[in-house]
Amino acid sequence: MKVSKFGRRAFALAVVFSGAIAGQALALEPGDAAAGAKVFKKCQACHSIVAADGNKIGPNLHGVIGRKAGTQEGFNYSDAMKASGIVWDEASIEKYLRDPKGFVPKNKMAFVGLKKDSDLANVLAFIKAESGK
Repeated sequence: MKVSKFGRRAFALAVVFSGAIAGQALALEPGDAAAGAKVFKKCQACHSIVAADGNKIGPNLHGVIGRKAGTQEGFNYSDAMKASGIVWDEASIEKYLRDPKGFVPKNKMAFVGLKKDSDLANVLAFIKAESGK
């Protein structure tokens, strides 16, 4: 059976939109850690990713990947974050950084989120690179 170009495009769009409607994060292109360091400057007023720095206004992000949300020792999390059941991985961090209040309603983070896919991909690359040092 031959499918027209229009049919293939319609199918591709349906797949993309069904994933977005279902609340699934769409895969980001691989990011650049050096560019992510620049994006992370937006986070530095409240967070550090250096293990020795401890917590600031927000929790320390060193080792965040694989950590259960709301468990960084010495930080006073919101009840919403502690009860979220999230274990931070790339997909959950992406969703949270895109829309913090939408992903975990009633959390304490005042940041409105990163809207550009490139910023998200780059800051994720930076967090992955720095978080395990």
